[in-house]
Amino acid sequence: MKFLTRQYDFFHANETRPLEHRLKALDLLKTAIKRNESDIVEALSKDLNKSEFEAYTTEIGILYTEIDYVKKHLKKWMKPKRVKTAITHIGSVGKIYPDPYGVTLIIAPWNYPFQLAIAPLIGAIAGGNTAVIKPSELTPHTADIIETMIEQTFIDDFIAVKQGAVEETQALLDHPFDYIFFTGSVGVGKIVMEKASHNLTPITLELGGKSPAIVHEDASLKLAAKRIAWGKFTNAGQTCVAPDYLYVHEHVKDTFLTHLKEAIYELYTDDPMSNAEYTHIVNDKHFDRLLQYLNDGHVIQGGEYDRDNRVIEPTLMTDVQLDSAVMEDEIFGPILPILTYSDIHTIVDDIKKHPKPLALYLFSETEHIQSYVIDNVQFGGGCINDTIFHLATPHLPFGGVGHSGMGSYHGQYSFKAFTHQKSILKQATWFDLPIRYPNAKNGLKWIKKLMK
Repeated sequence: MKFLTRQYDFFHANETRPLEHRLKALDLLKTAIKRNESDIVEALSKDLNKSEFEAYTTEIGILYTEIDYVKKHLKKWMKPKRVKTAITHIGSVGKIYPDPYGVTLIIAPWNYPFQLAIAPLIGAIAGGNTAVIKPSELTPHTADIIETMIEQTFIDDFIAVKQGAVEETQALLDHPFDYIFFTGSVGVGKIVMEKASHNLTPITLELGGKSPAIVHEDASLKLAAKRIAWGKFTNAGQTCVAPDYLYVHEHVKDTFLTHLKEAIYELYTDDPMSNAEYTHIVNDKHFDRLLQYLNDGHVIQGGEYDRDNRVIEPTLMTDVQLDSAVMEDEIFGPILPILTYSDIHTIVDDIKKHPKPLALYLFSETEHIQSYVIDNVQFGGGCINDTIFHLATPHLPFGGVGHSGMGSYHGQYSFKAFTHQKSILKQATWFDLPIRYPNAKNGLKWIKKLMK
């Protein structure tokens, strides 16, 4: 891969470090997205049957916001940050320099194939790196438009796109990149982490898991139903932070389910399979996997499917066993298991028995209930009285913990993800502390006084 050698040379020639280069590259990237916007929408429609509305709101518009925010603050982020020094370091100045990693690899998933390829790229550019993008082979039309757009905009010494499947990805991972950013499944994430360990390459892993939603008895039920339906069935549930299963307080279950069914009807009509703007399942393998889950409970809404077009209705299920497959695996589709509870402490204990989720959503108007859940459950991030909206702001870091990932990005956190915080102590020459040396008279005595 000769372009990788050229990227190393390009980076070490300091081409990517100047602020002007980074800002110009971000401008070029935004212009390229705008120029290709209609082609991006068309590609997403071909790959996933995404509507123009969903394509823009979840894949394109969010990138414009991110680029503008990063450009506005980048100069400040790049400045070395002065920090305090210890009393033992009299006369010295401590600074932290955000230092680019170098040549970076971005491996993108298929569920948001454009946004999740370009969002990390914004961080890589802002951090002063070069980048290689590996788009998902499961969304080939989007992969093609990413490659075309990048080739038309940047030299591959700076940013390159490498298409392919498992073999090509493994070949890339065999190279000693300076940083790897991966978005995808837990299983593949483990492989990426193992490969990265061979070269001691730092990584960010954006994974997934079973993200719970909780509707407490004091929730605003109609609004909760609408926001849960939207968060769950956007992209046909193929969202890493979609509510994976739902706990509803037994006192409000019937009323809430009525509102939830109404919300699904309002958002997707009474015939979602004929709705031209309803997203399809990405391929036959995932479609067949999802169909198996329909046997794990009692379907109270939806459940119909169209194999030819890989469409599954928004589906609600009750009477689900906790040890069933639908409650053990990340669903990643338009199926929502619903359980009831009477005591918030019990379900918090249940959630804590499982791997740490990427997201958690709590619907409650009570402050102490909100605090109890936040303080007692470990998860990547989430919302109070909403779903998935937390990932759409550049002011909050987005990322997982434990099985749901490591590291975070968006806004300044993207810049931090793609830079090493290099510590520098600038020592004075006009003064030399004598007790630091082993031959100082009573040196240890004074050191103990200073350092106790």
